[in-house]
Amino acid sequence: MMTDLPPDQVRTLLAVAEEGTFDAAAAVLHVTPSAVSQRVKALEQRTGSVLVTRTKPVRLTESGQVVMRFARRLAALERDARAELGMSGAGEPVRLPIAVNADSLATWFLPALARVSTDPPVCFELHREDEDHTTTLLRDGTVMAAVTSSPTPVQGCSVRPLGGLRYLPSATPEFAARWFAGSFAEDLVRAPVVVYDRRDDLQDAFVRAVSGRDASTLRHYVPASESFAEAVAAGLGWGMVPSVQAEPRLRAGALVTLADRPVDVPLYWQQWKLDSPALSAVADAVAAVAADSLRRTRAVR
Repeated sequence: MMTDLPPDQVRTLLAVAEEGTFDAAAAVLHVTPSAVSQRVKALEQRTGSVLVTRTKPVRLTESGQVVMRFARRLAALERDARAELGMSGAGEPVRLPIAVNADSLATWFLPALARVSTDPPVCFELHREDEDHTTTLLRDGTVMAAVTSSPTPVQGCSVRPLGGLRYLPSATPEFAARWFAGSFAEDLVRAPVVVYDRRDDLQDAFVRAVSGRDASTLRHYVPASESFAEAVAAGLGWGMVPSVQAEPRLRAGALVTLADRPVDVPLYWQQWKLDSPALSAVADAVAAVAADSLRRTRAVR
């Protein structure tokens, strides 16, 4: 049973997972690396499972991820209880690990975090990940909340819709004139394309919807949101650019849209079902900014 797990051992595993090594965890906990190793071994003996692989950085096993989720919940509940009781240390920063996709991070998400009260202070630990994969970080206990494209809640999590992040198929006027002079469907298949990374399916999905095939194999990988938009504006290829980033360039004539076919990617906020005032405050701020920044339509990819 989780309630039979000694809190000091659980906190030690959390420190090891967060810091990446036994030595770094020891420094944070103000104990020796040997003490950290002994606590982790004792916890493994108690659970009957290997919890971490002894690599650099360490990696949690599936059993370790279960204990990790428990450790984060325990830490949050202890912090909130101290605050309600007015105990010493109640004003220490609340640490909230959150997963968010790059385009949200570059456009609307940071203003939401800026709305969160600083009493008590909150330290955000952001993990940048594709919106199709942020739920993995929720599931393994790495984060407590995530912006995701999945409306299906991860076990132990609640979910609320945020709205749609709009993307526009864009290119420079010169690029469009050179590569899109014939059949639009055929031109999309052969024209060079800018892609965020190898898990980014947005451009291919757009081309499949038009032609039934994937985008060109002539593709540039640019794994940073603003740099992605700049790569399209530089004429390297066409790409699905977030409307917030595309519209100023469209007004300036630096970009044109290839078709009147915007794509709205639905986003959702998922968080652990945890009675945490800090986590609730972040959720409310995110929902409020999303209501102003994202599309209310919920078109699918």
